Amino acid sequence: MFRLSAAICGAVMTLAISPVAMARSDTVALARSDSGAVRPDTLDGAASGPAIVGAASMYNPFRPGYREGGPNTASGERYDPSAWAAAIKTDLRKKFGGVQYGARPKYALVEGAGKKVIVKINDVGPLTPGRIIDLNERTMRHFDPSLQLGVIANVKVTPLSGDGWTPGPIGST
Repeated sequence: MFRLSAAICGAVMTLAISPVAMARSDTVALARSDSGAVRPDTLDGAASGPAIVGAASMYNPFRPGYREGGPNTASGERYDPSAWAAAIKTDLRKKFGGVQYGARPKYALVEGAGKKVIVKINDVGPLTPGRIIDLNERTMRHFDPSLQLGVIANVKVTPLSGDGWTPGPIGST
């Protein structure tokens, strides 16, 4: 009985939300393929500045032993390990649109290890020298599913113009 009620509730919510979702005109929302990934051709001319290359690492203030930062990000959002998000190096803040409390979110294309993902840049921090971006746990798992590497070298990070981006993997996944 409970499963049937949950299924009916889910179906009703889907019907109630679908018209709102369908009314969105975001370029990326329309460019999503059946798999839910953004088509690479959607990104043509989307950069708001030149890309930077460096190392990426992972951060999660809720993991045991983690001592930096805290549960709140520079944008005022609470850290969410399941989101497609990242923290950019503090001295790159202006290049990425001035990430700050209450500001509109900024987005970036992160490329490395043969994979691409759009992330929301919602935090900044003093990263270890040579590192340019700290990926949250979900984003790091996209590049390193077992979290064995710790650092991904030669990651290319390109700031994206506009605010209509939907974070997530690029291409077929």
